[in-house]
Amino acid sequence: MKSRLIRTIGFVFLASIVLSFISPTERYFEIAKNLDIFATLFKEVNAYYVDEIEPDKLIRVGIDAMLGSLDPYTNFIPEEEIESFRTLTTGQYAGIGALIGNINGKIVVTMPYEKFAAHKAGIKIGDELISIDNVDVKGKSVTQISALLKGQAKTKVKIIARRYGEADPITFEFNREKITIGNVSYAGMIDDQIGYIKLHDFTPGAGKEVAEALKKLKNENAGSVVLDLRDNPGGLLSEAVNVSNVFISKNKEVVSTKGKVVEWNKTYKTLNNPVDTEIPLVVLISGGSASAAEIVSGVIQDYDRGVLIGSRTFGKGLVQTTRPLTYNSQLKVTTAKYYIPSGRCIQALDYAHRNEDGSVDRVPDSLKVEFKTKRGRSVYDGGGLDPDLVVKRDYIAPITISLISKGHIFNFSTKFYYENKERIKTPGFELSEEDYQGFKDWLQDKEYDYTTTVEKTLESLESSAKKEKYFDDINQQLMDLKNKVVHNKDSDLENFKTEILQVLREEVLSRAFLEKGGIKASFDSDDDISKSMAVLMDEARYNQVLSKK
Repeated sequence: MKSRLIRTIGFVFLASIVLSFISPTERYFEIAKNLDIFATLFKEVNAYYVDEIEPDKLIRVGIDAMLGSLDPYTNFIPEEEIESFRTLTTGQYAGIGALIGNINGKIVVTMPYEKFAAHKAGIKIGDELISIDNVDVKGKSVTQISALLKGQAKTKVKIIARRYGEADPITFEFNREKITIGNVSYAGMIDDQIGYIKLHDFTPGAGKEVAEALKKLKNENAGSVVLDLRDNPGGLLSEAVNVSNVFISKNKEVVSTKGKVVEWNKTYKTLNNPVDTEIPLVVLISGGSASAAEIVSGVIQDYDRGVLIGSRTFGKGLVQTTRPLTYNSQLKVTTAKYYIPSGRCIQALDYAHRNEDGSVDRVPDSLKVEFKTKRGRSVYDGGGLDPDLVVKRDYIAPITISLISKGHIFNFSTKFYYENKERIKTPGFELSEEDYQGFKDWLQDKEYDYTTTVEKTLESLESSAKKEKYFDDINQQLMDLKNKVVHNKDSDLENFKTEILQVLREEVLSRAFLEKGGIKASFDSDDDISKSMAVLMDEARYNQVLSKK
């Protein structure tokens, strides 16, 4: 019996060894077979399809569809898109250093980066571009015009623009330069005691920038700090480690990665001395906080280093690696999942198990696993990061959205700035009732109609009633409801005056003080900021949130 058991175990062991050698061979055969099928299929389509095909375009569609079946982050990057990809990942390019956009059919400067070429040359928000190096920009897309503005550093560019209040176009001639977009868009004091750091990206240097920002705030007597990671899409994993290192001690685990290639699995720890491990900290998060932003937020939460405030994060727990391909193209491929110090992976969507229609579900609550923070607080995997304190989001009114999307807020702010320059620069600037009346008067001949959510719902109900033959029965009731909820633009301008005034104020102040002016102006109406200040000014409350419940 014993010898039979030994022989059985030996047979199973031998079979497993044999299978381990057979499986890869079979897999490679399947790969070779399907590649051969694809190649012959493409040749047949190219030879016999009724119309001429574009090989590059057709192959790109096939590649994108194949990779799209995996996850949204695995992408093919052809040679012509490498430069844009490099700009995205490094924050560096050569150009004039300004954002442009299409406002009511006109290409205008929406934000010159402070201290870069366009700003130094005197280009301002609202300047309408007419030509670039004698090329008329009329009818061209934002992408095409951006390409005209970019070029080799130290090459001359000539821009002709139209400015509000100026009778004649203005000509700017200056050299393009290497542009490095900073990761910290604002670092300043909210009040006399609380500092604020807005981190919008994780390109090279993010950790250093946050460290310098925190030192600056401490020199300004900040006793606590708010790190704003809302709508930060993430970036380099190494910079997530560096940013975390600003607030936690040296040699602490930040994140570990686990994937198919075991040799690539790695645990990342902090390497440097921190700036401050004790200063009370709030991290602001939102549904747009993803990837590296979630690593930093998760580290702060797992070590009970600070309080997370806002709404649940995006839930991207995947790591991408760039691999070189032939013809100077590249593949950005998901190679691992990452795990934060408590051991949880916050990936929310299960791309490995798609539905029959190709859709992807979130990890259900029943499958989420409980983990513990350093102090024993319960946290969960599989769905992004839940804030320690939730702030309910207020919806922006349809009229405000319409005024923004149709460019009326932007254009009026430009007009107002040039007509009130000195007044805007006075401390504590606010828009008055008279200013708002001026805005309403200016809107008289402007189109900004919109459909409210209730109106859209009634339209959907009416459409469904017609399809299901109930329309005649409820037609009168629908008409009555429509008459009751039909929006009145004039009354909406009054009902949502506070909201519209705040958006206008932020936009106007950005004309005088660029991006920093708009951010600082938003503090007064920001519910997340208000809650952060309340917690940071209440030591007992702050400690209670971080204690085991």
